Amino acid sequence: MKFQLAVNLERLDDSIDMDAVQRHTLEMVQMAEQGGFDLVWSAEHHALEMTIAPNPFQILTWWAGHTDRIRLGTAVATAPYWHPINLAGEAAFTDLISGGRLEFGIGSGAYQREFDRMRPGLKQSDAWQYMHEMLPAVKALWQGDYAHDGEFWSFPTSTSVPKPVQHPHPPIWVAARAPITYDYAVKHGYNIMSWPLTRPFSEAELYKGRLDEAMAANPDAQRPTFAMMRHSAVYAKAEDWTKPVQALQRTLGQFENLFKNLGDVVNGFPKQIPLDELENRDEYNADMLRENLMFGTPEEVINKLKRYEALGVDAFIYYASMNLDMASQKQSLKLFCDEVIPAFS
Repeated sequence: MKFQLAVNLERLDDSIDMDAVQRHTLEMVQMAEQGGFDLVWSAEHHALEMTIAPNPFQILTWWAGHTDRIRLGTAVATAPYWHPINLAGEAAFTDLISGGRLEFGIGSGAYQREFDRMRPGLKQSDAWQYMHEMLPAVKALWQGDYAHDGEFWSFPTSTSVPKPVQHPHPPIWVAARAPITYDYAVKHGYNIMSWPLTRPFSEAELYKGRLDEAMAANPDAQRPTFAMMRHSAVYAKAEDWTKPVQALQRTLGQFENLFKNLGDVVNGFPKQIPLDELENRDEYNADMLRENLMFGTPEEVINKLKRYEALGVDAFIYYASMNLDMASQKQSLKLFCDEVIPAFS
């Protein structure tokens, strides 16, 4: 099993200094590189302080200048928010200046609130169609001159400038939950990143089943790399579990606001929805979060990860961002690097 890091610049409220946030985020990336992680992911989100990522390629460029080996991925570039020529060029330039370290992750987008601002009139549930049109166009632009006349974009002959360093192109990843996306990824040779949110291990088994079904439906296809993300926190003493759980519960209260498009966002900060007001409140029960997520002492985390490895997960994505205080985030990542990763060498 390989290990990847997903980390955001994040603020729960405006009492947190942005300079401290950016220094902390970069230090987390550098710790991951030194500690044995293979890849670090940057998100794309707009006008939200809980995920400060207006351009994932700009973030990866920043990280590239302060690291040497770790690979750099977008998780994900949101297809409906880009023009194919723009996306192809930004990605290729990032690949160039990072020395061929780009992993190109693309997806449909998550929050209807963002669509209402970035692509007005588009329903989140329909956004996958944009990704399906975008990817072939970007790949063609990376190869050379290409004209496009599609449903969502049309442009005369153009090309990506610059071209990617990696041939024939950087590795491509898609964020997958629905069966149609698993089939699409397998059929076209794209790697898969999955996220069971806060749900039990049975959700991970469900996603692996969808991969198996897609492989059965495409018997000539090569198996993609299958990565899975979980919120992660490692602590030295078992009794310390309440700290990351409580931090995550605060974040999840904001997440539900965005996911349900409740509209209560002030100056980029979503209001926290009390968890006892949610219909799906059981998903945020403290004991369930402790059990379902990658929370635990090093030994507990190793045992949890072995279940994912046995399931067939090729890469585990350590999701660090959940508004846990910065010192605790670093302590957790250090324990993971020092005591967990060596168990899978």
